[in-house]
Amino acid sequence: MRIIAGTARSLPLKTIEGLDTRPTTDRIKETLFNMLQAEIPGACFLDLFAGSGQIGLEAVSRGAACAVFVEHNKKAAACIEENIAFTKFDQVTNVYHMDALSALGAMEGRYKFDIVFMDPPYNRMMERDILTYLSSSSLITEDTLLIAEVAKETDFSYLDELNFVMKKWKAYKTNAHAFLIKK
Repeated sequence: MRIIAGTARSLPLKTIEGLDTRPTTDRIKETLFNMLQAEIPGACFLDLFAGSGQIGLEAVSRGAACAVFVEHNKKAAACIEENIAFTKFDQVTNVYHMDALSALGAMEGRYKFDIVFMDPPYNRMMERDILTYLSSSSLITEDTLLIAEVAKETDFSYLDELNFVMKKWKAYKTNAHAFLIKK
């Protein structure tokens, strides 16, 4: 696992051992950032369920102004801190070591995010909980792009009631990226 492009290009990143996290493959990460390339420069980026922090670090490497990482797993949060130190992005990053909903509450009034990326455990409907919270949060605006990495069979039929719309759906072999915006 590595940074693909930008100022930290080719730097290797650590990940934790075991099945507690599912690192996004380099191929899927590259596809994602090819789709986001115009959105990244100067953006404030939120990486929820951050794992190793590779998605947010890739964003900073490609020109995001800041990245905030949220990770509940103690070992994974420590791994994010190590990767931040190694990439020397400590001046433009912040890590919240807590569950996602608590972290969102703690961030209210401190941030306005241009891009929110979430990679929750699959098939637990955690993305719905996050979207429910964000639907009335000051953390996002009508211009914020929300991206959920989810299992391909994930149901998003509730988006209308939360005032979100699916802008794009990109399916891969076993998972997908849902690109969402406010109505």
